[in-house]
Amino acid sequence: MPAAVETFERSLENLPVTFERVKSGAFQSAVESCIDPPAVGVPLPFDEVSLEESPVTLDPTSEDILEARTGVTPGGPSIAEYGTIVVTSAFDGSGYTSLFPKTHVVVVAASEIVETIDDALKILVEEIDDGLTSAYLTTGPSATADMGAPVYGAHGPESLHVIILGDC
Repeated sequence: MPAAVETFERSLENLPVTFERVKSGAFQSAVESCIDPPAVGVPLPFDEVSLEESPVTLDPTSEDILEARTGVTPGGPSIAEYGTIVVTSAFDGSGYTSLFPKTHVVVVAASEIVETIDDALKILVEEIDDGLTSAYLTTGPSATADMGAPVYGAHGPESLHVIILGDC
């Protein structure tokens, strides 16, 4: 197993998230086990898995997104040292499907887990040059501690579940 994947998992253990590593054959059951319907999502850019057979509405309308309890999106490069995932938002609606529902399920390819933020930024620069419109870094669910104890879901999802996809 690559060291970056191990470091990423150790970082996730220190965050208020749930995560699991699955091989492509177990992907469908992993997704279904963490979805609270109704769920929305965008097509995943992985050859070996798809959301086509899941209870996730792909190509959701604005109304679907507002009613959804779960959003499923792919993650871009993930930063092992922090447990941070880059969520890109082009014109596929992934930004909305990751921010509006109470639960965000993000699917990360083990091969896209990099050691440092510098490594991730190098990848993002190439994607921006190719037309990427925006990206944000997420390290756990949305939270604020402005008034004391952390409150989750302040500016986005209350919970985050990470599915690490790969045979490592």
